[in-house]
Amino acid sequence: MLELIKQKKSTMKVEIWSDIMCPFCYIGKRQLEKGLDAFAQKEQVEIKWRSFQLDPGMQYEPGKTIHQVLAEKKGLTIDQAKQLNNRVSNSAKELGLEYNLDKATPANTFHAHRLSHLAAQFDLQDQMEERLFRAYFTEGKNIGDIATLFELAVEAGLPEDDTRETLETNSYSTEVNDDIKEAGQIGIRGVPFFLIDNKYAISGAQAAGLFTHTLDTAWKEIEEENTALEATSCTIDRNC
Repeated sequence: MLELIKQKKSTMKVEIWSDIMCPFCYIGKRQLEKGLDAFAQKEQVEIKWRSFQLDPGMQYEPGKTIHQVLAEKKGLTIDQAKQLNNRVSNSAKELGLEYNLDKATPANTFHAHRLSHLAAQFDLQDQMEERLFRAYFTEGKNIGDIATLFELAVEAGLPEDDTRETLETNSYSTEVNDDIKEAGQIGIRGVPFFLIDNKYAISGAQAAGLFTHTLDTAWKEIEEENTALEATSCTIDRNC
């Protein structure tokens, strides 16, 4: 009895563990996009965003800045925290991203991650992630606020009824927690973390060239595997 039938692959998956409040995750998204632009098989790549929370206990506190949050977490002065955030903002600017961290609103990202999973059902996950990043880093919006999330989701193209139902219930909470659990199981300690074709890992917001090189390497292996399958099979009309 044949237990396993191997089929030729025509697509390659890139999984991204990320958190909306992670400044390097937005930068990493842009670097990946640049890497994809130089990859000949770009249209054969499937992007899947996976949930991760850098600070699961984060709660919105009116007036509290991201500089204060960083200072408390790292044991820094406010000025030192601002200097670090300014460096990140300058790195983002080099990629065409506008970071306005002086008005960023620290908040819990769990509900935003639930929206990302909803968006995946409509092939709008990348658009949802982009809208959430821009809302937080550029516009200073509270991405933990349900009303704000509803507006962002609709702007990203999600149906109003599905968005409202998701935000008013616990929909996709299990999926978010499963992503976070899997991250722990495979040893992810920081984000962004990219897993290409379930074989190659890239940790951090690396240069675009590294993404292109890794994509090329993974795709070459897929082509070699597909060629091997063709060489060891016969068609129904006995064409071997």
